Amino acid sequence: FSVPCSAILSSYLLGERLNLLGKLGCLLSLVGSTVMVIHAPEEEEVTTLDDMASKLKEPGFLAYAAILLVLCLLLIFCLAPRYGQSNILIYLTICSIIGAFSVSSVKGLGIAIKGFFAGRPVLQHPLTWILVITLVASITTQINYLNKSLDIFNTSLVFPIYYVLFTTIVITTSVILFKEWVTMTVVDIIGTVCGFLTIILGVFLLHAFKDMDISLENLPQVLQSEQQAPVTHDDKNILIEVDNTSTAPEDKPKVFMICT
Repeated sequence: FSVPCSAILSSYLLGERLNLLGKLGCLLSLVGSTVMVIHAPEEEEVTTLDDMASKLKEPGFLAYAAILLVLCLLLIFCLAPRYGQSNILIYLTICSIIGAFSVSSVKGLGIAIKGFFAGRPVLQHPLTWILVITLVASITTQINYLNKSLDIFNTSLVFPIYYVLFTTIVITTSVILFKEWVTMTVVDIIGTVCGFLTIILGVFLLHAFKDMDISLENLPQVLQSEQQAPVTHDDKNILIEVDNTSTAPEDKPKVFMICT
């Protein structure tokens, strides 16, 4: 609900424009999210912190996390100072990349909380505190750069684009860390991909046509092409006298216009 809610609330509370195509984009984003949830893969069963630690130590995820961390540092220290004020993707990409670490941390802390109420010594496990520090750092960074983006760009654009980027990173992280797509059927894979493409289409409609004044009232006028017949002259050089005789005095010179 983040895409339609942010777009609708920003139009009413902040006075930002949300035209007919923007509303259609919100609807498509909601439909695409629903399709993704219906065909979402079942995540692999991870019940203890030791299982979570073994997942995090796998070479594939370590390489993936290292690539994300290097890319995030490159965006923060190199690209953000130069292009962050003009390119909406810089800050939102930082938030989305950091989101991979926050989602993984939340997953691990959820396991730790369940283990704590089950009487397990989760507080003595070093992974618990590593996940807490990672979660605090990642959420702080996300809030910082998301607020910077909201200060500069349109709210109805920030949240949809952030949603698409964040969802892409989370899906990729889930595939690598939890291997959720291993047991998926072809129908579920197609449904998930189609749902995600529907979300992207909705975000495109919300972003690409945001400055157009399109509504149900003026839709017929927008669709109707007003074509004026071109003015043709028999001669390329015609002296046309502008009819100012009714208002101009007789003693003032008349105005002529030469069309070539």
